[in-house]
Amino acid sequence: MGDPDAVTLALAFVAVACVPALIAALFCADEIVDRVACGWSEWREARRERRTIARLDRAIEADALTRDIDLTEFDRDGRRSLQQVAADLRRLGRHRRAATGRSVVWHGAVIEAYDERLRAACRALDLTEHLGELTGVDREIERLRVEGELHAAGLTLPAARPEHRLRHR
Repeated sequence: MGDPDAVTLALAFVAVACVPALIAALFCADEIVDRVACGWSEWREARRERRTIARLDRAIEADALTRDIDLTEFDRDGRRSLQQVAADLRRLGRHRRAATGRSVVWHGAVIEAYDERLRAACRALDLTEHLGELTGVDREIERLRVEGELHAAGLTLPAARPEHRLRHR
């Protein structure tokens, strides 16, 4: 094989090189064990959640409930999340109510943007709306109906109320 002194010398170098790693492993053993235990616990919890969800899906026949929903709409690039649409609706709702002193053109643009966000929320929640087909008072009534439908679906919007109230003197 080789010279026994060379083999002994090589083993000595390997031993000296491994000493810092062994010392670090001894000092960090509790951290390593803790990380392994936490990882195992998280894996078991995730597995338990997946099994529970699968049982619930079977119990309520979730496939039958979602069979008619087009899920490709949710995967489309550039699609705003429902949370973003709700935030836009709240912001535009404040602008819509605080239109005093603003031009008619500005107010019309805010109403149009608000209606577009209402339509986007309805598409996301698969609700029927007719905002694009109506004008005037009919559109305002439809807007209120759609706001009610969104509220019933869990999307809370602030009620339309005037910001400036009359004060009694």
